[in-house]
Amino acid sequence: MRNRFHRALTGLVLGVSLTALVGCGTIFHPERKGQMSGRIDPVVAFANGVGLLFFIVPGVIAYAVDFSNGTIYLPGTQDSASVDTLFLDVNMDVATLEKLLSEKTGQLVSMDSELLRVEEVESLDEALALVRMAGINDRQRLATM
Repeated sequence: MRNRFHRALTGLVLGVSLTALVGCGTIFHPERKGQMSGRIDPVVAFANGVGLLFFIVPGVIAYAVDFSNGTIYLPGTQDSASVDTLFLDVNMDVATLEKLLSEKTGQLVSMDSELLRVEEVESLDEALALVRMAGINDRQRLATM
């Protein structure tokens, strides 16, 4: 009886640790990958927190993985930067491009700005990674923490 209980407890701890190590939200909701922000999903946050109860390291890793992948956020609650796809004409002049970007962003865009970065990407995932690395809205996100 004692051996059976020991095995069950070992299996439970191992299962929780493995789940926490790879990030609960990443396993449960892989379709959420790439979200930038939003409201935190309490179920995923709780599941990650279970990793903190057993061992600190698996829980911290689970939170880090879910925040970096964006899988901890509820879908449709994003309120910050987003990525729009624009198909540009090869023959488009600079003034037309500036006007198009100004209309899309709601701000005056100048192609002479050092802060402007235009880059062709292979996929939406690559575009989202570039936006994340650019630090867009970092001040706003840090203020809410």
